[in-house]
Amino acid sequence: MTLARISHTVMLASGWRRAAIALAAGAASALAMAPFNAWPVLFVTFPVLVWLIDGSAAGRWSGAIHAAIAGWCFGFGFFVAGLYWIGYAFLVDAKTFAWLLPIAVSGLPAYLAIFTALGVAAARLIWVRGPERLLALAATLTIAEWLRGHVLTGFPWNTFGYALTQPLALAQSVSLIGIWALTFLCIAICATPAVLADDAIDTPRPYRPLALGATIIVALMIYGTVRLSLNPTTFADGVTLRIMQPNLQQDQKFNYAAKADVMARYLALSSRSTGPDAEGLGNVTHLIWPESAFPFFLTREPDALAQIANMLRPSGTELITGSVRAAQGATAANPRAYNSVYVVDPDGSIQGIYDKVHLVPFGEYLPFQRVLEKIGLRNLTKQVGGFQSGDRRRAMDVPRAPKVMPLICYEAIFQGAAVPRGEERPAWLVNVTNDGWFGISTGPYQHLQQTRVLAIAEGLPLVRAANTGISAVIDPYGRVINSLPLGSEGIFDSRLPQPAPPPLNLVVGDYAVFLFLVAGFILTVRRRVRP
Repeated sequence: MTLARISHTVMLASGWRRAAIALAAGAASALAMAPFNAWPVLFVTFPVLVWLIDGSAAGRWSGAIHAAIAGWCFGFGFFVAGLYWIGYAFLVDAKTFAWLLPIAVSGLPAYLAIFTALGVAAARLIWVRGPERLLALAATLTIAEWLRGHVLTGFPWNTFGYALTQPLALAQSVSLIGIWALTFLCIAICATPAVLADDAIDTPRPYRPLALGATIIVALMIYGTVRLSLNPTTFADGVTLRIMQPNLQQDQKFNYAAKADVMARYLALSSRSTGPDAEGLGNVTHLIWPESAFPFFLTREPDALAQIANMLRPSGTELITGSVRAAQGATAANPRAYNSVYVVDPDGSIQGIYDKVHLVPFGEYLPFQRVLEKIGLRNLTKQVGGFQSGDRRRAMDVPRAPKVMPLICYEAIFQGAAVPRGEERPAWLVNVTNDGWFGISTGPYQHLQQTRVLAIAEGLPLVRAANTGISAVIDPYGRVINSLPLGSEGIFDSRLPQPAPPPLNLVVGDYAVFLFLVAGFILTVRRRVRP
């Protein structure tokens, strides 16, 4: 079957067949993301989306409606296949939350697919014949993806640009043009095979867009290869990190009755020897534990702080750990709390506190919290009243180490917002997280990939401590210096990589995506008005 025949079959499909084609293409597109990283699949699925728009009904508005339906189906397939792992969180306490699993696994993708539908519908409103229509789709769908990452607190997970961040050399393009410009290029380039099926009158040389797209990818690969070769990893003097990955099951991690067992496990694991000549923490300057490490308020448990001090004092090690923190004035009737990071010194004193700013809807709080709690609903963490949000993101001073920016859980996926602008630039990022909610699934791999891209975009090393994995130390060019696999218990020691100079995209802002969008709209309009 020829490509032209395939394109006509897609364009002429209607009803449930058209919806099924869109769903299948969207679901297959999820293979472009971690851990599969099969990004060439988009050279098949994005042309299908182009042909679905080509086959939308005649008439601007009726065509836009039909395109929106196809776009929604494509997006729904993509998000269900890419975010199915969210359902695991509802099985942690199956008696309470299992009935919500089908709603979560289908409801969130259904909502996120609205943005895909809007992007595709907008593309259909300015649709043209020939290769310029690929630029129309890239422009409108990139804007839709940006909106997805910002509207109602935003959820930019698996935005299409991440598909072009594996291999590592290709990921360096984020430092040059940013993730949103890379999203534009990903859509435009991967859709180019659609042009090969065009009529010769519309596209006299149909191979040119594909050749141009391949040239751009090769150029980005060359740029990334050169950047990596010219910038080997360098390390800060006098800083040795130990990352502890306890691999605690969720029912134990949030069970106060397991307090003694949890503390014993943390202390024993953290003090484990890492070499024939090592003893305890040895020369470790900073020990890092994951998000919400304790099934209790750390500062209200003097015995736990004393045990931590006894472990830290002989080596003078500083502890950076996640912990739930009781808000000032919290009571049993009003148990207000923060999801926080503490810096604990060798005497067991709290030297610094950061409160999570970007909370997870339905996980850490409920929209209309009081109303929904009155009808019996709870957020997944079961924190009555939900967690409180910190006032702002702020870097922390850590004894014996450069200034650090803490990021809790998915705060690390919000590029452009993860590190505040206009303040002193931190020298490294620390991401404490608990991906144990999502079991052995693709979710933790996707999370790691997006934090790795953040390190490249910010030009800062990133240290990641995850309860069940994947813990890692990543240099500012995205190289993984050391890591622990998903679903394992362990520790590893690492030196702290030094930061890179601020990348171009960080210095001048998202200039590239603006230029790409303007160019895409101009070329599309120019084609529309051409006689």
